Amino acid sequence: MSGASTKLAPMPLRVLSSTRETADSMTLVLERPPGGSVGPGAPGQFNMLYPFGIGEAAISLSSDTADRFVHTIRGVGAVSDALGRLRPGDTLGVRGPFGNGWPMERARGRTLVLVAGGIGLAPLRPVIHAVLRDRSAYGKLFVFYGARSPRERLYVGELERWQAGGAMDLSVTVDFGDANWAGRVGFVTALLGHAQFDPAETLLMTCGPEVMMRAVANQMIGRGVAPGDVYVSLERNMKCAAGLCGHCQFGSIFICKDGPVFTYDRVEHLLRVREI
Repeated sequence: MSGASTKLAPMPLRVLSSTRETADSMTLVLERPPGGSVGPGAPGQFNMLYPFGIGEAAISLSSDTADRFVHTIRGVGAVSDALGRLRPGDTLGVRGPFGNGWPMERARGRTLVLVAGGIGLAPLRPVIHAVLRDRSAYGKLFVFYGARSPRERLYVGELERWQAGGAMDLSVTVDFGDANWAGRVGFVTALLGHAQFDPAETLLMTCGPEVMMRAVANQMIGRGVAPGDVYVSLERNMKCAAGLCGHCQFGSIFICKDGPVFTYDRVEHLLRVREI
């Protein structure tokens, strides 16, 4: 293989490994383009993944590993289902990375509160990796993760290692437990009250269903965190990732070019409008 991906031309890359996370989600590890032709991507950015002959989907980076692309995909349609069927040695098209990322430089030295719902843990996972790799550069780290059920939790082994490692305050909850679940049951928003922090020194990053992000953002702002220190990651039906097709237009904003990460004060008025 030679050449590099551009905004509109995908590069064929091989699948190195595929790992089943839940019944409907899979983590793919892809080779990186040769010769350093494409940068590693920043936490919060996304690639356009193209299973040949099916179509493209915007999938966030789910690790900040420098020598490969890692994506966790939940099957919700023809493209994501096709991506979930890929196996080691298969080839797919990749464009990117695109978009801005989480404010890692601004986060240095501050308390970080990360709140994820469902597949929303995947775009926040690179943040956790970055903080753990340079732990002394950041303040307290709170991670609150909610899944619909125990079987729908992502990265179960990694969650257990994070819980035991002592480098963060990690809380996991599920909407519905089962006979084998001894952990918390309830919405992830109910966990925020357990975090003790100085709001002036705190930065929030959240990703998940929009209703969850609104509730989390408003709760943190109510506790004194500045709206400009509240960051959300938005998802839209991206087709070109270059601001040309308009599929991801959100009011006057194009998610692919201006996002997907935004401060809450920039998008709050749009999140309150039905079906925008």
